[in-house]
Amino acid sequence: MKLLKLRATRLLGTLFCLLVANTVHAGPVLDAIYKRDAVRCGVSSGVAGFSALGSDGQWRGLDVAVCRAVAAAVLGDAQKVQFTPLSSQQRFAALQAGQIDILSRNTTWTLGRDAGLNAHFAAITYYDGQGILMHKRFGVKSAKELKGAEICVQSGTTNEKNLSTYLGSQGITAKAIVYDNFEAAYKAFFSGRCQAFSTDVSALIGLKSSQSGRPDDYVVLPEVFSKEPLGPAVLRGDDEFFAIVKWVVFSMIEAEELGVGKANLDQALRNNNPAVQRLLGGAENLGKPLGLPRDWVVQILRQVGNYGEVFDANLGKQSPLKLERGLNALWTQGGLMYAPPLR
Repeated sequence: MKLLKLRATRLLGTLFCLLVANTVHAGPVLDAIYKRDAVRCGVSSGVAGFSALGSDGQWRGLDVAVCRAVAAAVLGDAQKVQFTPLSSQQRFAALQAGQIDILSRNTTWTLGRDAGLNAHFAAITYYDGQGILMHKRFGVKSAKELKGAEICVQSGTTNEKNLSTYLGSQGITAKAIVYDNFEAAYKAFFSGRCQAFSTDVSALIGLKSSQSGRPDDYVVLPEVFSKEPLGPAVLRGDDEFFAIVKWVVFSMIEAEELGVGKANLDQALRNNNPAVQRLLGGAENLGKPLGLPRDWVVQILRQVGNYGEVFDANLGKQSPLKLERGLNALWTQGGLMYAPPLR
């Protein structure tokens, strides 16, 4: 009898462990999102193609789309996002204070930020690099010709450090003129306070198009002198939410690779391709380990789109910026965009 009781106790214990192991519990951030029925997203105060408030009162951009995709996956509605514009000095403080759930603000993933600011970077959504913008009237063809020039740059960013390092390593006797915020820095440049302006190349192209008034009068110099992997970050301490943000981005990349997006979603739902059916929840429930509904990827694609669709609409051929995919093309097309297997 004692042996039977012992075996029964062990069996119940095993069943309990299996039940707990297969149950996803919402962490503090995710639990708060469910309670307020909205995702709080920290964005920039206005960087063309990444996060900018339109005249119609709608936020648009690649970083904005990431937050909308998370809302679509978690809450089933991509519109359930509360956007907070943040300066570079404010962004990590807001994340640490719990004022936002996601920092999706053209922010570079660095060791110091990842390990030193209590943040987890979930994925890379854009591979960028720093460059220099100038007016063509100076006739400068290379950054190495910037002897004596004054270069506007924003303080408290990787851009300020990268510029100083580059100028020093190349023996270029240019001077950095530092401004507290991004808007003040680029406005100083366009008003003639500096001969050049330095930030990420994608932002330079956006500013040339949106702020100069005469984009053909400006040139981005050919030198790219830093690695700027940009992506969303979340606060450490909620592994469930971290996993969701990570796999939301990966699902958008995987969907583009499989040729599934907003434009052909209904057709794809009838597709017999096993990989497509697995992604869309037909052959396998990929939402279960994340604590999400079975159709979470369907909601992302229907309401936001795959990575390629989002890129084209905000940065690429369908946008005013007309940026080439470059490093941000899929790995199958010579780029670096690559999602771990969704299975």
